Amino acid sequence: MPVIRLGLRANLPQFTLLVAVNGLVGATVGQERTLLPLLAVDEFGVTAATAGLAFLVAFGAAKAVANLAAGALSDRYGRKPVLLAGWLIGLPVPLLIIVAPEWSWIVLANLLLGVNQGLCWSTTVAMKVDLVGPARHGLALGLNESAGYMSVAGAALVTGLIAAQTGLRPEPFLLGLAVVALGLGASALFVRETSPHVAHEAATAIAHAHAPGAGGLRRIVAAGTFRDPTLSAASQAGLVNNLNDGLAWGVFPLLFTRAGLSLGEVGLLVAIYPAVWGVTQIGTGALSDRVGRRRLIVVGMLFQAAALAGIALGTDFAVWAMASVALGLGTALVYPTLIAVVADASHPSWRASAVGVYRFWRDSGYVVGAVIAGLIADRFGLVASVWVVAGLTAASGLVVAVRMTARPKAVA
Repeated sequence: MPVIRLGLRANLPQFTLLVAVNGLVGATVGQERTLLPLLAVDEFGVTAATAGLAFLVAFGAAKAVANLAAGALSDRYGRKPVLLAGWLIGLPVPLLIIVAPEWSWIVLANLLLGVNQGLCWSTTVAMKVDLVGPARHGLALGLNESAGYMSVAGAALVTGLIAAQTGLRPEPFLLGLAVVALGLGASALFVRETSPHVAHEAATAIAHAHAPGAGGLRRIVAAGTFRDPTLSAASQAGLVNNLNDGLAWGVFPLLFTRAGLSLGEVGLLVAIYPAVWGVTQIGTGALSDRVGRRRLIVVGMLFQAAALAGIALGTDFAVWAMASVALGLGTALVYPTLIAVVADASHPSWRASAVGVYRFWRDSGYVVGAVIAGLIADRFGLVASVWVVAGLTAASGLVVAVRMTARPKAVA
């Protein structure tokens, strides 16, 4: 029986493979970032913002529920079966977009995409944390999220460039089909189960006094939603952070296009935000291991709010590009750090479930963002929806400052 060791160096080959797999997970969703809002208007004639953002509601709701299921299923049955199930569910997504005769097919594709992202991304998060042990949560999650969102940016840019040459369908989405097939094959053939690492860590871990313990998923949901100050503060900040991301996905392409920018320029602007986010969170995740989580989260939320204000005030490519860089930096301070907080404050035996609860609330932000942005944009315009989200983001940062402990620790 092989010896189980925790740590990044001891598990580097498998950790590196999981980073690459999560890059493919990110590219699967990135194929849509530039094109779906434009498809809604140009090919399907969807003019109301609330109707056009239905794909985002479907994606966010499905991903949120899949996150919750992924955590519980991973703790019960192991990580790899959940990862493979996510890839299988993602296979039809690009095909449905390519052949869709009406907008409802796109909404269906995004239901499946949400399940794919929830199962695959949640599982790769859990597996990396399993491998590195309790001392390097921030670094592990920074690398994980960096790979995912760099790939989101790369796919958004490449599909935008392809669409500028060939049209919105079908060529850009053939890339997505190849990515899903590669992700499924790599996961099936090369990824190894990490449950033995969980058992090894749990044998020596000591639950913190404030942790809900082994009382089942209901108690873990309660802790992550309202009962535990740190876990619930992380959940609300995650929700607002992805509310921002939903705004960037569903509203920014329309805002930039209506200002007269070309499809190539829109694709570049859409890619800047996740690219900066992806690159810089390698450093921010590791930094949070050294200086603590709370201050980075508070600063990051306020920075995002300021960046959104810049986008609302902007009128040309240069201003929007600078604001997109700032939005990416602010998100990088927050994104891996929030998951690291949850990993810190949960016992290895129920950590995947705790991460699933957090990711449920975080990805519910896509639904909330789509509804808020759609209703406000239809009544007051696209810019007004950006201002409202900026205010919510600043308020969320203040909630973290008040409720979250500086450096929670649930394991010894």
